[in-house]
Amino acid sequence: MIDDPVHEAVHRAIAEDIGESSDITTDAIVPPDARGRAKLIARQDAVLAGCEPFELSFLSFDRDAVISWSGKDGDLVRAGDVVAMVEGSLHAILVAERTALNFIQRLSGVATLTREFVDAAGGVPVRDTRKTVPGMRVLQKAAVRAGGGVNHRMGLFDAYLIKDNHIAAAGSLSEAVRRARDAHPGEWIEVECETIRQVREALDAGANELLLDNMDVVTLGEAVRLAKGRAKTEASGRVTLETIGAIAKTGVDSISAGALTHSSPAIDFSLEVEH
Repeated sequence: MIDDPVHEAVHRAIAEDIGESSDITTDAIVPPDARGRAKLIARQDAVLAGCEPFELSFLSFDRDAVISWSGKDGDLVRAGDVVAMVEGSLHAILVAERTALNFIQRLSGVATLTREFVDAAGGVPVRDTRKTVPGMRVLQKAAVRAGGGVNHRMGLFDAYLIKDNHIAAAGSLSEAVRRARDAHPGEWIEVECETIRQVREALDAGANELLLDNMDVVTLGEAVRLAKGRAKTEASGRVTLETIGAIAKTGVDSISAGALTHSSPAIDFSLEVEH
């Protein structure tokens, strides 16, 4: 069963490509009853992600299309691999081609970069953030999971995360935690801390988890020691492939990186129609 967010994302992508008519080039050149087959080829090593929206792009034009895969989301593919075969209406294959490729290229990019971060973290869980392409969050977070990462919160609705502007609005970190606790007793409360003073205040206020933001590794290590046995810790800010190893060694419980979804390069795939 296709998830609604995936269906909606594909529908929007197709609508922006064909407009109110269709593909005028394919309409003019390809007979409507022509059948065809095309192969999806990886042009570089990657972690595969986005199989569902890739399939749905073709099925939106040809409900009888058959897509056969040699792998699944989360699998490693090598340059030159034939990752999938698409069989059905040749018209549908050509019209849906770019939409399908856009999904699998960009989502595989997220999964591939995530896998690199996960490997560099040496066993410390790597989380994503809400820094996603508007309308693509469900798909990008699925790609993070395919790459071995962990989803943090899907949106503002499913977890507390008290940040600097919430603290400013409440007047103090402690007051922000108190209001959150009063509003929903028993809920897990995570608080963003930028200094050791804030770490101490958050711990005294009873925060369950600390988001240690933009701390150097020395300060990060001190914060982790203070929180040990009292709250979970998450490192965030300035997290790159070059820095994540040192961050992981501080003993934090998890590391979050916005780069997974906002800075992942697209993977090179091509779709080739067979004569």
